Amino acid sequence: MKSLTVKACLALLALISSALCPMASFGAPDSAGYHGEPIPPALDAVYSRGLAWLAASQKQDGCWDGQYGDNPGVVGVAVMAMLARGDDPNHGAYRTHIRKGLDFILSRMAPQTGYIGDSMYNHGFSTLALAEAYGTVNDPRLGPALQKAVALILSAQAVNPTGGWRYSPSSTDADTTVSGAQLMALLAARNAGMAVPDRAIDLAVQLISRHQSGNGGFGYASASGPTTASSAIGALILALTDHNRNAAYASALRYVEQVWLVPDQHPYYYLYYASQALFHGNMQLWNKWNVENLARLAASQGPDGRWTGSEGDVFCTSAALLSLALNYRYLPIYER
Repeated sequence: MKSLTVKACLALLALISSALCPMASFGAPDSAGYHGEPIPPALDAVYSRGLAWLAASQKQDGCWDGQYGDNPGVVGVAVMAMLARGDDPNHGAYRTHIRKGLDFILSRMAPQTGYIGDSMYNHGFSTLALAEAYGTVNDPRLGPALQKAVALILSAQAVNPTGGWRYSPSSTDADTTVSGAQLMALLAARNAGMAVPDRAIDLAVQLISRHQSGNGGFGYASASGPTTASSAIGALILALTDHNRNAAYASALRYVEQVWLVPDQHPYYYLYYASQALFHGNMQLWNKWNVENLARLAASQGPDGRWTGSEGDVFCTSAALLSLALNYRYLPIYER
């Protein structure tokens, strides 16, 4: 990543803040926020460079080279980043790349069980991508595939005494990150019209809520030792399941506020969830976050458009873009 002096960072932040000022003027915590003003050029330029790198580096079979680039869950996150700007997925510039990514995800689905990839991490993010593509991409395979993928998530929960999920469909323990991925997929699938029992959602929320510590953060496998990524996931889940007016969410939001843009680890994973948690729960905070997040990402974007990190360039780039994609309001999961 490129390093900037404090003075340069402040100058860049001022420039981007000025570009985003129409967006930042809507400050009530539960207001609709951005109301359709043109996307600021500074933001769209950053997003366009990131998409260009993803498109140019995608392999013919729909995945990517490099760390985790051939994981169907990572491919799913990249597909969502392509869908999220609102370009026509059937006739637009990225239609071929979106289709190749979906082809890859479907090729990694077990025909009998609907299990995608070799871990519930991969399955959760892949299912989320299928749910977000369903209804927008003209592909008759997506509906049946999404149905199978959702059934696998529900059956894995049914055999897990915690009410959550971990690494495999037969796991009997759970953690916040894997459970959060499955719950996000279920919520997106329900938004897409798939049948998802309320009890499945309720059990998962209860499980994640049990991982909240006294300081508002969420631990990985218990309430102890909260991590920033787990805390962002927990805050988002509370916001998406209509708990964003209770004390638990207020506490979770305070924790995210304290962390802000300096997570303890997995920064792009954190940005992906924290942006959504703020957006769905408190627009005033999100408006402030949005300006600062764009400034930080614009400063750290590589010359070729990618972001790099321990999660692999494809995931880091896609997650960074999705943390900005709330400005476009295109994906159903990003609607308020």
